[in-house]
Amino acid sequence: MASHAAGWQVAGGNRRGSALSSPPAGGLRWWHSVWVVRGLSSSDLTGRARLREAALALFAERGFEATSTRAVAAAAGVSPALVIHHFGSKEGLRAAVDEEVLSRLGAALRELDDGSPDLMASLGEVSARMFGADQLLRGYLRRVLLEGGEASVALFGRLLAGARAELGRLVAAERTRANTDPQWAPFQMLCLILGPLLLEPVMQPNLDRSMFDPQVLAERSAANQRLLRLGWFGHEPTAD
Repeated sequence: MASHAAGWQVAGGNRRGSALSSPPAGGLRWWHSVWVVRGLSSSDLTGRARLREAALALFAERGFEATSTRAVAAAAGVSPALVIHHFGSKEGLRAAVDEEVLSRLGAALRELDDGSPDLMASLGEVSARMFGADQLLRGYLRRVLLEGGEASVALFGRLLAGARAELGRLVAAERTRANTDPQWAPFQMLCLILGPLLLEPVMQPNLDRSMFDPQVLAERSAANQRLLRLGWFGHEPTAD
C-alpha cells in the first residue's frame, strides 16, 4: 500500500511555495484559527511545527520572496533565531513546508483501500478534499506552482510522479485497458485536479456557486470521473 503514495513524498532539496480570498488581518489570531481548523492547538505544537505552519500560511498569502523569516517567526510566536536553528535558512524552511504538504497528500492516499469497490470515486474524494476543500493548502499550491523557478518545477514533478502512480492503480482497479497516451495521461489528470485551483480567480466569476463548496466539489469530481471512464465522444474520428 505504501508504494502507491511514493510519488508524493519529498526526498529533500529546495522547493518554493494566493488564495482568491487572502487571509484576513489579525496576526496571531488568524494563525491560531488555522491551527484550530486543522485540529491543532498552537500550544501543542513544537517551535519547529509552529514555524512550518505559519510559513505555510504566509507563503500562501504573500509568496516566498515577499515573506521574511521575521514575519514567520512573529506569526508563530517564536524568536526569529529559531528559523535558522530549526531549518538553517529561509530556503530550508520552504523545503520543510513542501515536504509537509506532500506528506499530507501521501498520507491521505495511503488511507485508501486498493480493494475499494470504486477506487476512482475514492481518489476523487481525496483529491477534492486535499486540492479543493482545504483553503490553505489550495492557496499554497496555487502560489508555489505559479511563482515558477526550480522550486516550482520540483514540486510539480513530485505531483506528476504521484499522478503516474495513481493512474497505475486505477488501471488495475478498473480491470480494463486504458485507451490513453501514457506520456500525457498524468498531465491530463493533474490538469483536471489543479486546473480549478489555478484558475479560481477567473472561473469563480463565471459560476453561480462557490466552486469549492462541498457539493460543487462532489459534482465536479463526479464529472471528472465520467470523463475519465467514458470520454466525451468514445470513438476515434472517422474519415469522410
